[in-house]
Amino acid sequence: MNKNGATDLTRHWHRIINTMNDGLMLVGPEGKILMVNRSFELLTGYSSEEVVGRPCQLIGCDACESMLTGGDRGWCKLFDPDQEDLRRCRCAIIRKDGSLVPAIKNASVLRDETGNVLGAVETITDVSEVDRLDQRLESLARQLGDCEHRGIIGASPAMRRVFQLVEKAAHSDSPIIIFGESGTGKELVARAVHDQGRRKEGPYVQLNCAALNAALLESELFGHVKGAFTGAFRHRMGRFEAAHGGDLFLDEIGDIPLSIQVKLLRVLETGQFDRVGDHHPIRVDVRIISATNKNLPQLIARQQFREDLFFRINVIPIYLPPLRERKEDIPLLVSAFIQRLQRITGKSQVTGLTPAAMRRFMEYSWPGNVRELKSALEYAFVVAEAGLIDLDHLPPQHPPGEGMGAGGAAAGDPAEKTALIDALRQVRGNQTQAARRLGITRGTVWNRIRKYGIDLHHILRS
Repeated sequence: MNKNGATDLTRHWHRIINTMNDGLMLVGPEGKILMVNRSFELLTGYSSEEVVGRPCQLIGCDACESMLTGGDRGWCKLFDPDQEDLRRCRCAIIRKDGSLVPAIKNASVLRDETGNVLGAVETITDVSEVDRLDQRLESLARQLGDCEHRGIIGASPAMRRVFQLVEKAAHSDSPIIIFGESGTGKELVARAVHDQGRRKEGPYVQLNCAALNAALLESELFGHVKGAFTGAFRHRMGRFEAAHGGDLFLDEIGDIPLSIQVKLLRVLETGQFDRVGDHHPIRVDVRIISATNKNLPQLIARQQFREDLFFRINVIPIYLPPLRERKEDIPLLVSAFIQRLQRITGKSQVTGLTPAAMRRFMEYSWPGNVRELKSALEYAFVVAEAGLIDLDHLPPQHPPGEGMGAGGAAAGDPAEKTALIDALRQVRGNQTQAARRLGITRGTVWNRIRKYGIDLHHILRS
């Protein structure tokens, strides 16, 4: 291109940069904004007139490394001679309305022919949607790890009532609370509410409130600004802000400290909150789904849970029955989990439960509910080689069914234990040879050794 052609293009410079999807900012050596493009205005909420001539710190990038020492070395590390001319970082910026925008920022120093710094150009890429998709993928991965199906497994009358209520609750914007013992599937129900509701295209964000102390929980819920406390090196978007336009699932809400309950109540009543270390109110549109395995009225009576907060979250209650109250669903759950384990382990030859094992499953009370049943089957898939899962393949700590009586299940145990000890002594502890002598698998031998607490060193010495 000739010189005249380049000059012609220069006249269209502003039109060119305004076609960019990324925000662009030109900064002088003293840190003042010289120019921005249209995408910058859309991204930050500031007009060009509002930012030109003002410090670039206006957008509150939490990755900026200010030196603030003046002198020849400049006010920002970007202009430090020891730094690379091109820098790229992940950061968060603050929009005019106070909301956070996760972004990727590229910055490059501009120099003349003699190496003198003229300024810097920075581009800002909004990665909010990428973050949202990451959260979605993380949530889906968690579901696939915890359950066979995206839906809830069950055909009992109790579960059909749950399904009906979930469908109706999903189309409401009212707060929902899920009551149920540990392991009953409260997280799965919360996800089903979101996926069937009018907010399903919005974010689904969750937080286990029992895992954090008051200070960390406040930061997780409401976010914080850089410098709000020791260790706050970056701006952090809280779960409420991340859930804007969607659903926020607060698991184990009965464990929230009273100090945080007050702030949570304010958000539910006003729809706005302040980040930790900031006094700029943030308004959000979020539907709350909460869950607990605790008796909240009892906590209220002991002044461990606020009654006014309870009334705010207890608009649409959903009660999940424990597995012992819907035992007719156990065969369905067993079938679903076995199909999943076949795919995961590659043991397609393990096909189901023997009648005795299924009887044990039906008679047992399952205090750990569906989660315990799933764990028992995972253990059995490790032990079993092929065919049907039998009593010998179940976890050693798995107690006999309640209907079997104290000695019913153990009637044949002494003879089984004695035969195993004799076989192990004859083959000097070789479990593979012992399995051949007894006509069982090596896994079953190993399981019975654990079941009866057999000390191989002791029996070989005696």
